[in-house]
Amino acid sequence: METEKIISELQYKAVRSSGAGGQNVNKVSSKVVLSFDLKNSQALTEEEKLRLEVKLSSRLTSDLVLILNCDEDRSQLKNKSIVTKRFLDIIATGLLIPKIRKATKIPKSAIRKRIKNKKNISEIKKSRRKPDH
Repeated sequence: METEKIISELQYKAVRSSGAGGQNVNKVSSKVVLSFDLKNSQALTEEEKLRLEVKLSSRLTSDLVLILNCDEDRSQLKNKSIVTKRFLDIIATGLLIPKIRKATKIPKSAIRKRIKNKKNISEIKKSRRKPDH
């Protein structure tokens, strides 16, 4: 994954934030909306696109566009950097290939030890019983 290439493909849009904020909220567009077109991306290989399409299916639109919003800060620049970092984290986790679990064999010594312990406990419980006449 080439981050510079991916970042160059991002589209940002500044929008007015919703909610309380006084006079400033009606004048300043501090909310940032990031959109990334997965289908037409040149920075990702076909295999990476397919992996992201599967892993991010709930976050993608029907046109395979990822849209992220950020209105955490009053500054448009800070919101832009926050949403870009969030986007890169999502892409990085989406591209992770999980390790294949290898089943391990139980050692014979452990099996012998367990059976020996079971027999030992059985003998202890037998000795606690009333004698048979």
